[in-house]
Amino acid sequence: MNIPCKLCEKRRARRHCPGVEGEICSQCCGSQREITIECPASCEYLQEARFHEQPPAVTEDQVPNPDIRLSEKFLRDTEPLVFTLAVALKRAMEAGGAVDFDAREALDAEIRTYRTMQTGLIYDTRAPNPYAAAIQQKLREAVEEFRKELVQESGMHTVRDADVLGVLVFLQRLEMRYNNGRKRGRAFRDFLSGYLPEAPAPAVLV
Repeated sequence: MNIPCKLCEKRRARRHCPGVEGEICSQCCGSQREITIECPASCEYLQEARFHEQPPAVTEDQVPNPDIRLSEKFLRDTEPLVFTLAVALKRAMEAGGAVDFDAREALDAEIRTYRTMQTGLIYDTRAPNPYAAAIQQKLREAVEEFRKELVQESGMHTVRDADVLGVLVFLQRLEMRYNNGRKRGRAFRDFLSGYLPEAPAPAVLV
């Protein structure tokens, strides 16, 4: 029995789509994946696509905040903070059902806040998108918790706002690298979920 695709209603359905809870054709799966279809991470076709998709290349003039230089030494020195904020970002995205572009908006808003602080002004940039705002709030809570733990363990307050800004920019560039450009895409979130262990963070900065 030939079952028509639930989306185009023209071609023969060849695979089950958990995103639309129905049978669809391979063409619609490929063209509408993470665009009009809310694809769950468990979908076998989405997982297969992850191995083959090539995110849009980021040219040098597209790199955000190019004046902030991130050296290997900086990333090594701030590894505990990188880990803390990356895990907080991942958990916030997973809990709220956010897509990669929500994370991009959250990181951009928080970076603009920290850049303003460097000028001596206090101006809180809040993402208007509720998904992005929720992520932004979790990032702030993670920074504050990290600072509290640092004081408790070392008695020192050594996390500079400049260090937080640099780590946020690092995550921003990482998101741009893995974002596949699809409206509902979660390739960056899947990258974080796959490569960040749910384990104790490295020792705090001293």
